[in-house]
Amino acid sequence: MRFQLTDDQRALRDGVRELLARRFGAEALRAAVAAPGRLDRALWRELGTAGFFALRLPEARGGVGLGLPEAVLAFEEAGRALLPGPLVATQLAAGEVPGAAEGEVVVAGVDGGLVEWLAAADVVRGEAGGAVELRSVDPLTPLHRVPGSAAADPVAVLLTAAEQLGTATRACELAVQHARTREQFGQPIGAFQAVKQLCAHLLVRVEVARAAVYAAAVTADAADIAAARLLADEAAVRGARDCLQVHGGMGFTWESEVHLLLKRAWVRAQRGGGRAESEELLAAELAA
Repeated sequence: MRFQLTDDQRALRDGVRELLARRFGAEALRAAVAAPGRLDRALWRELGTAGFFALRLPEARGGVGLGLPEAVLAFEEAGRALLPGPLVATQLAAGEVPGAAEGEVVVAGVDGGLVEWLAAADVVRGEAGGAVELRSVDPLTPLHRVPGSAAADPVAVLLTAAEQLGTATRACELAVQHARTREQFGQPIGAFQAVKQLCAHLLVRVEVARAAVYAAAVTADAADIAAARLLADEAAVRGARDCLQVHGGMGFTWESEVHLLLKRAWVRAQRGGGRAESEELLAAELAA
């Protein structure tokens, strides 16, 4: 079976990418890193106006009336741009929490015993009593841990996979760009076999994860979603690590974007529906 994007889906993806490039480019990313825990409410409302949070909400209820595949495309672009904030929780709340669809209300959710952006949220879905602030490795994702755990929503698992796919794509782009422009011994480092292999492995993991994520968005099958999450987490974490290796010491500097990709991928991988849960689900499916 072939999964080809329609013209409307490509236009949606390109529109989200253009919006994020305009409103959350390199300077805005650096400003967000410099002010951890501060959410850009104006950007949040602009996302709401553009329909980002209401993509899956029926038109009769004031939404865009699209489906899970379109939401996946939008969240892939958000992951590529490292857009901060409780994006998944707010979209899941659209139509249920007044103001969430329009971006007027920020919604956080308990996910696997963690809450992202708890202090910045107007509404928290789930029991967040006894929350303890954590020191997050990602400066763009403040975290709290809450007692117990919450079951992972399959849609949340898939949208997280889409974000991971976007981050993996960005890591691949940066690695290839650096390999083409950085020179050693009078030639681009991409001419060396070891660097070529790293970039090739990056691309393979991205495209395998993309096929799995897009397919899961079409089937909405729990096992397909679990497989997509495993592949996307691997593509994002290993991809960012390989991108760091291609950049060498430069990739570890605070001025570089690369370390932010790795840190965000690490944090997302801890959300509900991650490796342990997805492996258990797939094992149960195979056993059945």
